[in-house]
Amino acid sequence: MSRRVVIDSLAFASEGGSLQGELQVVLLTRLLDLLTDSTGSLVYRVAGRIGQRNRPELLVEVDGVLSLRCQRCLEALEYPLELRSLLEFVDSDGDLTQEELEDDSRDFLPLQKELDVAGLIEDEILLALPIVPRHADCVLPGAVREEAASSPFLVLAGLKGRH
Repeated sequence: MSRRVVIDSLAFASEGGSLQGELQVVLLTRLLDLLTDSTGSLVYRVAGRIGQRNRPELLVEVDGVLSLRCQRCLEALEYPLELRSLLEFVDSDGDLTQEELEDDSRDFLPLQKELDVAGLIEDEILLALPIVPRHADCVLPGAVREEAASSPFLVLAGLKGRH
């Protein structure tokens, strides 16, 4: 997606619109500071529909791999992105009940005549990323990885054979 794609959120959902393609990582400017490498692309799909509550909805799916910076060792961390977001559109915050506002399982967006699809995808990616990305097993910069210490029970087992 090199050119800006803009949709009317109500019309797109009502007509059951669908967009799909690739989005170059380098175009996600708000994301670049978190990455060690901005090459490559992400595959996306955006589909509109009218949901169960008779509200327009947008399903956003993004797949790919991002090269984040591990916050422990500061090296590259390959992060597989498998994003699935269902967004309900509302006229305004006044249209939501208190229960809906407190429900964390659903996300709401105001209806927009000009919704920037790449901007929406970037927003959803930023919300989906870990707050502190890090490898499952790494050490601080400058630290030496210690080999597994011998178990005190192994020492005892060695002594048991000597009478």
